[in-house]
Amino acid sequence: MAAKTKSAKPSRESILGSFMDYVLEEERTPLSIYKLCKALKIEEALFYEHFGSVAGIQQAIWDAFYQNAMQLLEKNKDFNSYSNREKMLSFFYTFFETLNLNRSYVLFVLMEHRNMLKNIEQLKGLRRMFKQFATDLIEDGNADKQLKLTQHNPKIFSEGAWLQMLFLLKFWMEDTSPGMEKTDMAIEKSVNTIFDVFNNTPLDSIIDFGKFLFKEKMA
Repeated sequence: MAAKTKSAKPSRESILGSFMDYVLEEERTPLSIYKLCKALKIEEALFYEHFGSVAGIQQAIWDAFYQNAMQLLEKNKDFNSYSNREKMLSFFYTFFETLNLNRSYVLFVLMEHRNMLKNIEQLKGLRRMFKQFATDLIEDGNADKQLKLTQHNPKIFSEGAWLQMLFLLKFWMEDTSPGMEKTDMAIEKSVNTIFDVFNNTPLDSIIDFGKFLFKEKMA
């Protein structure tokens, strides 16, 4: 009697991709691991080798978006020599380009529930990693400042950066311009405004950013 061949173990990345396909094709998030594994034709035990729940895989997808963006940035040999402002700009441009490649999935999962807090629950891991990135930037900037009065609080800055991320995410979701070019403009203006605020030269940038937002809301 011929031996039964074992199917290849699914990788973490293949499960992520299959999950995203499932959500888009079924137009809903699976209610249980059992139903998901049945649809994906994989054993539950193999799924649990990588993820512990549906919520876990949702968070892992956003973690992957962040990690992919950072890997692309790290491939740029000049990135480490950028100013903190340039690093933040580069991150946002790269991160939202990653979202552009997965726009259908991102729009669906961020609008699936009426309760927005439930929709953004999956961003917990992204929030933690991005706030650490922002904290590293502000601590790097503080290292060059001898007076404590001129240093910035990393906790406050990183929280502000996260609020900026949420603002840009909402802007991107509503952006209908070709190539999401208006989102690129929003990134540039918002990052410059925040850094100018921390450098105590905010007026021109704040007015410029305010005009941009007003124009977009009136369009």
